[in-house]
Amino acid sequence: MPQDGLDADGGGARARRVFPPAGLMAAVLAVGAGLSAVGLGTVWLYAAALPPLDLAPAAARSTVVLDRSGTLLRPFATADGRWRLPVTAEAVDPRFRAMLLAYEDRRFAHHPGIDPAALLRAAGQWLTRGRIVSGGSTLSMQVARLVEPRRERSLDAKLRQMVRAVTLERRLGKPGMLDLYLALAPYGGPLEGVRAASLAYFGREPARLTAAQAALLVALPQSPEARRPDRFPDRARAARDRVLDIASARGVLTEAEAEAAKAEPVPTGRKPFPMLAAHAAEEAIAADPTNPAIRLAIDAPLQARLEALAAERAAAAGPDLSAAILVLDNRDGRILAQVGSAGYLDATRRGAIDMTLAIRSPGSALKPFVYAMAFEDGLAHPETLLEDRPTRFSASYAPENFDLTFQGTVTARRALQLSLNVPAVALMEAVGPARFIARLRAAGAGIQLPREAAPGLPVALGGLGITLTDLARLYAGLSRGGTLPDLLRHAEAAPGSGHRIAGRVAAWYVADILRGTPPPENALPNRIAYKTGTSYGYRDAWAAGFDRRVTVAVWVGRPDGAAVPGLVGRIVAAPILFDAFARLGGDPEPISRPADTLMAESGSLPPPLQRLGRDMAGAPGPTVRIAYPPDGARIDLGLTPGGHGRDGAAGAPGLALKASGGVPPLTWLIDGQPVAHALRHRAEWIPQGAGFVRISVLDATGASDSVAVRLE
Repeated sequence: MPQDGLDADGGGARARRVFPPAGLMAAVLAVGAGLSAVGLGTVWLYAAALPPLDLAPAAARSTVVLDRSGTLLRPFATADGRWRLPVTAEAVDPRFRAMLLAYEDRRFAHHPGIDPAALLRAAGQWLTRGRIVSGGSTLSMQVARLVEPRRERSLDAKLRQMVRAVTLERRLGKPGMLDLYLALAPYGGPLEGVRAASLAYFGREPARLTAAQAALLVALPQSPEARRPDRFPDRARAARDRVLDIASARGVLTEAEAEAAKAEPVPTGRKPFPMLAAHAAEEAIAADPTNPAIRLAIDAPLQARLEALAAERAAAAGPDLSAAILVLDNRDGRILAQVGSAGYLDATRRGAIDMTLAIRSPGSALKPFVYAMAFEDGLAHPETLLEDRPTRFSASYAPENFDLTFQGTVTARRALQLSLNVPAVALMEAVGPARFIARLRAAGAGIQLPREAAPGLPVALGGLGITLTDLARLYAGLSRGGTLPDLLRHAEAAPGSGHRIAGRVAAWYVADILRGTPPPENALPNRIAYKTGTSYGYRDAWAAGFDRRVTVAVWVGRPDGAAVPGLVGRIVAAPILFDAFARLGGDPEPISRPADTLMAESGSLPPPLQRLGRDMAGAPGPTVRIAYPPDGARIDLGLTPGGHGRDGAAGAPGLALKASGGVPPLTWLIDGQPVAHALRHRAEWIPQGAGFVRISVLDATGASDSVAVRLE
């Protein structure tokens, strides 16, 4: 009970006469007499008969999902619908703590849980004046009442409360008692604890409070329903001002500070609890339902900026449209931001659906990986000439470009930057759609084909299903030299080894090409490597981009899959991508070029790499084959990590390369890099260290074969 002159129900500042019932008056007298006559011995005798105190119900807290630095992303109510957020005294404004103790229990630091002087004073005032003048309960006794609620007001209830207060103090100490009060104090409705109240009434954590805010939070627990500011603001103001007066009288505030605080308005409504990364929080809770505090790798300020960006751009794009954004840290695969929709609570845009996990058609967004495989296999180089002309790849398949025009002969670099369809399909035919899908799935991408059909050439243009999350991870692999990161959703998760999607040189080729892709209108060129995609029927608009630090992937569309005329990746999604990078802060960082990259003009390339012929792409199989080493072999060359033989001699043992068939001269490539002086059916290559490598051979007609081996 407060040590002030307020009515018991908090209805006014003027004390009223409240004549105690005989039973309760007798209880107070008995308590006071007992304490004065026999001290605490009576309490211990009574305590021996009480059952053990169960703290489990009081320990229940709202589950909270936090960002990487501990900022609250989203809290969840307890099983019984209460908002009881974890909090400690150290996380609360010191001025609030000082006001609380000055108002509730000035001798809190010195008594053992009960304050005999306060009890005797309260009883004497009650008997002599016939009304409540001051309360006798300590803060510890109030905690005992919150831990073990009892409705009756009797000698037994009062004595039990006193015993529990002493027991709790011995078990928890003063800091633990204060923490328990701050977590359990009632604030009206389902709000319990100072943190939930501060967020609900002020929209802020209780670590920094104004004097007026702190005073209101001190006053509310004494009569939480009667003083709720969202229902009874006048009563709340009167109670707050009374706390300010007492705080001023007892030296917590100056008189000027108290008067200034009284001029601050009282909140008249409740604010929503934080709901950043709402989808990620729900998914984390579903995956770990017993964890009371889950800490994600998400960066809360970045998440907030990108959620605002998604909502703003989706609204501008049209009705019923949603947007999703995913940001990955390329160093370790941590998810820095996960915007699942344009607004979690926006039912018109089906905001509750997490579109970062929805399977949709990517359009041209997977073309870079077709090129990466072709570069790795030695089928093409960024300067290889490709034909963009009307071409029929089968009786029923003759792809066209988005703008229904053709560019003629172009380099692979230009073909990818312009997202030309015929060259991409020609490369897919050379690589093999089944092998392409197998590579994506082996890297961990959840690829879905229509009705589980066999992979065909249309997969090069988006004839499959993939999630935004998997697409972002694939692009992050290009920034990491071809090695995909394992996605890390939790702040404390350890990075994994990842999977390989492309060779180191091939990945850099693609990254270098995409960095030169023309930017959207009003954006600066050559800052990030990026690619867009538009699914068939204008159902999905995509954009994915990266620099050395981060990868950002964007999706825009209707969650129900309906067509949206004019929904084009370059027009709708790409500007969001560039704005997202701008909100990341800092300048984009380019990716370093591997030392063994082949930099040459088209005419200076080895003859098989100068031009990709249609006859080669459509051939039923390679006319040249690698006889040794076989595909998938594990070859022990006695290598050490530094590339030396196990005997310590400088240099590593050579690997024999053998081919059969084909038209000489033959060109051997290791991870897309030509082997010097290897133009015959037999050659030797000196490895630089252990690991996986892809060995390719091309003959003079452009026919090729390729194997992947592991050197040990």
